Amino acid sequence: MSVIRSAVTGVGSYLPEQIVTNADLAQIVETSDEWIQERTGIKQRHKARDDQPTSDLAVEAAKRALIDAGKTAADVDLIVVATTTPDMTFPATASIVQRKLGVPVCPAFDVQAVCSGFVYALSVADGFVARGLAKCALVIGAEEMTRLLDWTDRSTCVLFGDGAGAFVVEPREGQGTTADQGLLGFALRCDGSKTDLLYVDGGPATTGSVGHLRMAGNQVFKYAVINIAEAITAACKVSGLEVSEVDWFVPHQANQRILRGVGDRLGLEEHKVISTVAMHANTSAASIPLAMDAAIQDGRIKRGDLVLLEAMGGGLTWGACAFRF
Repeated sequence: MSVIRSAVTGVGSYLPEQIVTNADLAQIVETSDEWIQERTGIKQRHKARDDQPTSDLAVEAAKRALIDAGKTAADVDLIVVATTTPDMTFPATASIVQRKLGVPVCPAFDVQAVCSGFVYALSVADGFVARGLAKCALVIGAEEMTRLLDWTDRSTCVLFGDGAGAFVVEPREGQGTTADQGLLGFALRCDGSKTDLLYVDGGPATTGSVGHLRMAGNQVFKYAVINIAEAITAACKVSGLEVSEVDWFVPHQANQRILRGVGDRLGLEEHKVISTVAMHANTSAASIPLAMDAAIQDGRIKRGDLVLLEAMGGGLTWGACAFRF
C-alpha cells in the first residue's frame, strides 16, 4: 500500500563565532573546568553577539539545510521555528526568518516546548507534509540561551549555549513499512505539574521582564532518564521498530550523564549515541539538529540509516521520534 511520508531531505546548522570555555567562566563565577566536565561533560559553548538575534542564527542554519536539500527559499511553503528565546514577544521568529530568507507567503510560526521544541516542531511539520498541505517545510531549532542566564548562578550558567539547526522536510512515497525513507513515529509528552523544576522567572504577563533560567538540577536529572527512556520505547513501538534496530541515537544534548543514563537504561551501544554536549553545551531546541548535522558531516550518519531523536525540557516536556534518513 502506497503512503506519503515526511522525509528529511536536508540538514544544516550554525554556531556563533564566539566560544566561551570553562576556564572563561571560572573568571566570573566560582567554578572550574574539572568541576564542570565531571558533572556535565561540557568543555565549551558558543555565545551570540549582542547584535545577533535568534533569527540570524536560524537563517544561517536554514540556508545550509536548503543547500543540502538542493532547494531555494522560493521552494519553501512552511516554516516552523522551535525556540524559547524569540527575537521579540511577537511577531513569531518564524515570520522574521521568512522575511530575511525571502520566502514567499506561507504559514510561518513558532513552537515553544523548550528543549523538546525541535521534536514537537518536527511533528507539526509532519502533519502538514504528510497531509499534502506543504511540499517543502523548514523546521528550525534556534536558541540563544545565554540571554536567559544568571551569570552569578554557577549551577545553571555553565550548562547552556547558543546555536541553530534546521531540517528540510519534503513528501516521499513509501510502502508503509519501516524501510520507507521518512518520519516513522512520534511520542510526545508533557507533565505540567513539574513546571517548578525548570523555568524562567519572568514573562510579559507576570513580571514584565525576560527573567532568568532556574532549575532543580537533581530532580530534572531523575525525571529525564526515566521519561526519555519511556518516550523512546513508545516512539519505536508506534513505528514498528525495536530499539535494537536503530542505527543512531541523536539525543538532546543536556548533560553527558543523562545521555549515558538513557543509553544504559535502553541497552544502547555507546558508539551509536551521538554526543556534542562537550563542544556545544545545552542549546535547547537547537541541540538535536546541531548534533545530527555534526554526525552527518563527520560521516557517521548516512542516507538510509534509522535514526532516533529524543529530548526533554521545561514543562516538563519530552518526546521522541524515529525516522529513516
